[in-house]
Amino acid sequence: MHWNTLVPDLEAAPSWAWSHMTWGDIAGYVGAVLFVISYFRKTMIPLRALGAMSNLCFVAYGYLTGLYPMMALHAALFPLNGVRLYQMMVLVRRVRTAAEGNRTMNWLRPFMSSRACRAGEVLFHKGDVAESLFYTVSGRFRLDESNIELPISAFVGELGLLAPDGRRTQTLKCDAAGELLVISYDQVKMLYFQNPDFGFYFLQLATSRLFQNLQTAETLLAAANARVSALPDADPAVVRPPGHEPQRRPSLPLPLSTK
Repeated sequence: MHWNTLVPDLEAAPSWAWSHMTWGDIAGYVGAVLFVISYFRKTMIPLRALGAMSNLCFVAYGYLTGLYPMMALHAALFPLNGVRLYQMMVLVRRVRTAAEGNRTMNWLRPFMSSRACRAGEVLFHKGDVAESLFYTVSGRFRLDESNIELPISAFVGELGLLAPDGRRTQTLKCDAAGELLVISYDQVKMLYFQNPDFGFYFLQLATSRLFQNLQTAETLLAAANARVSALPDADPAVVRPPGHEPQRRPSLPLPLSTK
């Protein structure tokens, strides 16, 4: 074959291929393109979606061209990709719902028992062994050490479950009579492993409480520093908080007289 015959053949190849291309060929090429693109995706939902679409294209290609083993293979892979895609989408929705917390509380109520509280009652002291998680329904409740008043429909007591020594980190007082819902830590642990919604919500709850305590500590420290800065000049040992006294150089003995 000479170049003078090869070049015209190459120029005519696209038009010849298009004129002889069938719907089965088109489905096969589209499926191949989708299959290759799916390998460039880094997240599971787009990967599964592209995989399912390529499976449909290859099923059509196998049926139209008579390649029945290929059609059977991709017909079996399509429902697998579809199920995995559905599971991932459901998981994303459940995580979003768990972040809001409302749906979690609706199904958690049947596992909790009601407890009436009177004004001035101490629910637990700092350092007590932690055994239960509380949820405020009515009344007014306050964390004594940080002076944080809890809103209605709020969890409290979750840090005791995560504390290394299993003890309360603050004191909870009832300032106005109200009602609490109580659930034991054993039930919390069981629900944590049984329901991903609650597990994610509990993780978010504990993290938000830690950040709240950190913000309160920073506010108290800033107020203390402001009070110290406003004091008149005095002995640094009196002005500075305990444990932060400046180091003083020891006085040297006077030299003995040679007279």
